[in-house]
Amino acid sequence: MYIPEGGINKIISHLIKNNFQLSSVDALLLRSIGKPQKGWIDVGSEHLSRFDFLHRIANAKAAMFDVVLIPGETNYFLFKELSEKSSLDASKLEYYYNKYAPYKDGVILPDTYSIPIGIKENHIMYYLVNRSLQKHKNMSIKILGEYDQNQWFKYVTIASIIQKEAANIEEMPLISAVIRNRLRRGMPLQMDGSLNYGEFSHVKVTPKMIKSDTSRYNTYKYKGIPPHPVGSTSIEALRAALSPADVDYLYFVRDKDGSHTFSKTYKEHLDKIRR
Repeated sequence: MYIPEGGINKIISHLIKNNFQLSSVDALLLRSIGKPQKGWIDVGSEHLSRFDFLHRIANAKAAMFDVVLIPGETNYFLFKELSEKSSLDASKLEYYYNKYAPYKDGVILPDTYSIPIGIKENHIMYYLVNRSLQKHKNMSIKILGEYDQNQWFKYVTIASIIQKEAANIEEMPLISAVIRNRLRRGMPLQMDGSLNYGEFSHVKVTPKMIKSDTSRYNTYKYKGIPPHPVGSTSIEALRAALSPADVDYLYFVRDKDGSHTFSKTYKEHLDKIRR
């Protein structure tokens, strides 16, 4: 059952409105028992004496489990984790996500989510999608002064590639600059991170995969950005997408330490690959 935020009188009023057989007098009894829990709790039974019920809402354990969506991760693995930690069906989670979300991925923001035990796939996806869409809207208005969903999610798509490619936060504006510069010149992005979508989130991108993948996520074959984000994005990646570094870089290569070296010309890029 759900216990709202607020004082004891508010909680008792909420329970009465939801057909629990209580009265305002029970607020006095509850004060003598202890402070009520907040959020979803497990009272353990559908039929309890009034005293036992009040005792349990003051002492019951939270009926929740946590699931973490890290920056860069895809819905495929979020749904998999939700399914493994509960009785939720991954295919139903995907179905209801697609029902409520305007894009195949990247709508749900990275965070630690406390999920009520026993919630249905429909309800959890409605909650996660709409909560995240509201946050997207708030961020857009705060940063840009307006919210155009299609334009905002173009930035989110760029940010999702930055999230996959960058070795650290400091590199993000540089990766963003490479994307901007290549788009302006009509060059394909040719970025491995765009192919780490969906179930391929943790797959090493190989020449064979680049040749065989015919989806619009393949930025080696198609110019422009993919039609949808390739995963979740951090606020740092979003800021980088909105404010690329003021540099002329067109290329980058991974160093032995995992960071990247950037180049303005293809010749310089080849020299750095050799080194």
